[in-house]
Amino acid sequence: MPQPNLIKLECTECHNINYHSYKNKKIIKERLELKKYCKQCKKHTPHKETK
Repeated sequence: MPQPNLIKLECTECHNINYHSYKNKKIIKERLELKKYCKQCKKHTPHKETK
C-alpha cells in the first residue's frame, strides 16, 4: 500500500503550522500555497507547504 502524501501548511506571517493536508506529488511538483484562516493572526493569510 502506498504511503499517504501528508503535507503541513504553515502561516507565512506568524509561522505556525495550522493545517495538514494531502497532495499528489506525482501531479503537483511545486510547493502548495493556499489562503487559510490563521487562529494566531485572526485573519485569512497565505499558508505555504513545509517539509
